[in-house]
Amino acid sequence: MHLKRIQLLHAKFPAQKVYPFNLSVFAATRQIEFKTPVTFFVGENGTGKSTLLSAITKRCGIQIWKGPERTRVQYNPFEDRLDQAIEIQWVNGQVPGSFFASQIFRNFTQLLDEWASADPGVLDYFGGKSLLAQSHGQSLMSFFKARFQIEGVYFLDEPETALSPRSQIELLQLLKRMSQAGHAQFVVATHSPILLACPDARIFSFDMSPIQPIAYEQTDYYQIYKQFMDNPETFI
Repeated sequence: MHLKRIQLLHAKFPAQKVYPFNLSVFAATRQIEFKTPVTFFVGENGTGKSTLLSAITKRCGIQIWKGPERTRVQYNPFEDRLDQAIEIQWVNGQVPGSFFASQIFRNFTQLLDEWASADPGVLDYFGGKSLLAQSHGQSLMSFFKARFQIEGVYFLDEPETALSPRSQIELLQLLKRMSQAGHAQFVVATHSPILLACPDARIFSFDMSPIQPIAYEQTDYYQIYKQFMDNPETFI
């Protein structure tokens, strides 16, 4: 365990009626405690789980890889400022880590190939093969297997996006193995009932206000998938 607790400092919210500070789940939540090596954030799209995940990452001093900035029709100057209203408590001091999101991973793989053209040895870290020469799912698993060997705290935003069910099980096994090794801690925003089955993980629901821990069987993902598998004809 590295990350112990985060606190939302409501007095530091720069606005009350603008996203993300207008989300009731943030206004009602004071803190989240991390009591297990693997923590999941779940909830419907738009509930704020990815926003909070990114904000915690930034507050932990971890760089979030970004592609080129694009011109936008509407710009919200407050959308990237949630980290300024978060306080971090560590178990034994700050540790390094990384942030993963599928939308920025492609840009990373392209830059990695550019580096490898000058120094092919950098690919040894990823199994000796260009990530672009693998399928998207295979490249993700190569990246995860290499990165999680390093001690730190890892934030993952919907890592299941490009993974088959079999690969999700492989990632589940990797999360379990790396967390039990005692050097890695994971905070994962996900919709995957497969990943959520990670033994001894703690699950926080953003569909509740304030954010609340829930059991695996209580998640919508578990219940909906189970109901569908039991009686698919009722959903068609």
